[in-house]
Amino acid sequence: MAEFKVIDTLFPLLLKEWQQSWVSATNSPGELKCAVEAAWGEGYPKAEDIIRAMDEAGVEIVLATDLLAWSYRRQTRFAIDMTGIIEEMTLSYPGRLFGLADYDPFRIRESLVKLEADVKERQYKGVYIHIYGYDIPLDHRKMYPLYAKCEELDLPVSMQTGHVLEAMPSEHARPIYLDRIATDFPGLTLIGTHTGYPWVDEMISCTTKWPNVYLSISAWLPRYFHPSLTNFMKSRVGSEKILFGSNGLSWKRYNEQMAEMGLREDSLEKILYGNAKRVFKL
Repeated sequence: MAEFKVIDTLFPLLLKEWQQSWVSATNSPGELKCAVEAAWGEGYPKAEDIIRAMDEAGVEIVLATDLLAWSYRRQTRFAIDMTGIIEEMTLSYPGRLFGLADYDPFRIRESLVKLEADVKERQYKGVYIHIYGYDIPLDHRKMYPLYAKCEELDLPVSMQTGHVLEAMPSEHARPIYLDRIATDFPGLTLIGTHTGYPWVDEMISCTTKWPNVYLSISAWLPRYFHPSLTNFMKSRVGSEKILFGSNGLSWKRYNEQMAEMGLREDSLEKILYGNAKRVFKL
């Protein structure tokens, strides 16, 4: 695996200050149910520590989420805005880190203005949506201004699909919603992250139906992949439509477990690197 270059298409910018703000914000009783955060540890002290860890793991580029996760219970943002820090790291480490913009469906005009600035001034390469706290589905009318703008800008939209492990309802992120979005925006690139579990087959069906719909394996280590996903990854079609993302989980563990899957070398190259480079125009 060491000889394969890697592009991580979904990486929360795990600096210590962001990590602490997330834990603090989700400190209301019962709200933080997600075991993934425990795997993050305490966060990286400095930006250079992230770059050093990337070098050690063979990760060439990360797409960092400016994660606008909205609390379902408290109706407020979970963690601090990282726009400025992402921009600073993009400039300080050319070609190593780029941002994924956020979107607030309750502040549509302001979000679209910020999105244009993120792309044109800060070199952001896409958008990432965490829909659950807003209590609306991915194909809700409040989301359509974003999809129209991203289709206009030729900007990929990643979105968490499947269940959510924070104390929020999961149904609004069923992967089948991507089917309607792709119907209405045929030129828009859509990426369903977190494998779509437990609706993995829905996610795979959208991925195979639509040329511009992709599946991200983020947040699930390969040993825990649904059997349908494992089989899809081993197919010719699947190897062209899967993107790698860590969601902050260990790059080393991903590398080790991907190597155990029995994938062809050309498939590994596409999933870990080539597909992301093509889809995000890196």
